[in-house]
Amino acid sequence: MTPLDYEFLRKILKERSGLDLSADKQYLVESRLIPLARRVGLSGIGELVLKLKAGTEPLTSEVVEAMTTNETFFFRDKIPFDHLKEAVLPALAQARASRRALRIWCAASSTGQEPYSIAMCVKEFAALAGWRVEIVASDLSQDVLVKSKAGIYSQFEVQRGLPIQLLVKHFKQVGEMWQLNADIRGMVQHRQLNLLQDFSHLGTFDVIFCRNVLIYFDQDTKVGIFERLSRMLEPDGVLALGAAESVVGLCDAFKPYPDRRGLYRPNATRAPRAGAAAMPLRAVAAATR
Repeated sequence: MTPLDYEFLRKILKERSGLDLSADKQYLVESRLIPLARRVGLSGIGELVLKLKAGTEPLTSEVVEAMTTNETFFFRDKIPFDHLKEAVLPALAQARASRRALRIWCAASSTGQEPYSIAMCVKEFAALAGWRVEIVASDLSQDVLVKSKAGIYSQFEVQRGLPIQLLVKHFKQVGEMWQLNADIRGMVQHRQLNLLQDFSHLGTFDVIFCRNVLIYFDQDTKVGIFERLSRMLEPDGVLALGAAESVVGLCDAFKPYPDRRGLYRPNATRAPRAGAAAMPLRAVAAATR
């Protein structure tokens, strides 16, 4: 791969997915795109770049999907789900008692382990029995959404983070695979969504999981995400970030949730942000995990 080819790919990936590759990630691009080039009958990266420059949209989408990382597993990092069960759901059960409904958004949901982990937490929380709980799982990649909708996982996948009692209770074995029961799958709605585009049509949420996504973006893009996510949350809603992510030092759209690391609430006391209403939508991807 020539330096010019790499710079072109870096530019197109940032524009289309928000992925901000450093100058030393050429090896990563080669390892993921050379197999793609060969699969579509091209000789290598150079020919792939020529095709992209010619404006081949389906191929561009394939390149973006090949470069997004979809690493995930059930109850990943455990602590956010402990927070959900111990603090977030009890508080919301009390605050939403009159309407008996909750909306939860799992951005960058990948192959489904995170939104289904949330669904199992909700299912196990007795105080929410009979409530209408809507969980929206969104991702840029159509391929991972197809797998998520099916809710079928390998033995290796269900062994990563999933307690055995939940496997027995909420899955059935299908040959050598495991499928989530229909009641859990039915709690999750899937949306193909690129945060490069307007997502305000999703409405507001009580909880947003946006974990292990922002680490791939530059600071301006992170700030753009936080500003827009803050407008998607109810005033007493909760944002859950990944262990290596924080709003601290970036913007004042959120404030830390007391004694629960990784959780944040909209900052109602912040000063109005100049020009916020007219701020253009930033290029941000939902799929990079």
